[in-house]
Amino acid sequence: MKSKKRKAIFAGSFDPITNGHLDIICRASKLFDELQIGVLYNPNKKGLFDFDERVELIKSCTKHLKNIKIVSFDGLLVNYCKNNGIDTLVRGVRTGADIEYELQMAHMNRELDPDIETIILPTKVEHSFVSSSLVKEVVTVGGDVKNLVPKTVLDELERKTNRGNEKCM
Repeated sequence: MKSKKRKAIFAGSFDPITNGHLDIICRASKLFDELQIGVLYNPNKKGLFDFDERVELIKSCTKHLKNIKIVSFDGLLVNYCKNNGIDTLVRGVRTGADIEYELQMAHMNRELDPDIETIILPTKVEHSFVSSSLVKEVVTVGGDVKNLVPKTVLDELERKTNRGNEKCM
């Protein structure tokens, strides 16, 4: 009897992907046969990076992981999961506030689909303060974020914020 392929999804906007995201992705990839990275597509939301740029940055940063699949969706995550044979959501947390929010979301997702499980992974301590929003804010005003994002992302952040020829502080 063939065992069922263990599939999970780690979803977010990833605008941009950070070292904290990569920490969760790398650790979760060891737990599943396939880990999908679900990039939320919302044409009404304008981020620093457009959808295609975010996907390309994620591909670049995860190319060393062989069981990663990058997907996009809009609408309810549980509906995407149901339609694609995924029964586990992976969520990363940094703080107690994140835990409270993710617990609420896990309960709601379980209400919407009782077959969906949520696994909450705490990020490593060194990434516990890192968020995409904070990275964008800091780089926009000239701060150094080289320890917070992969080199590929740093290069694109500098290009997007017209800092490509400036030295980070």
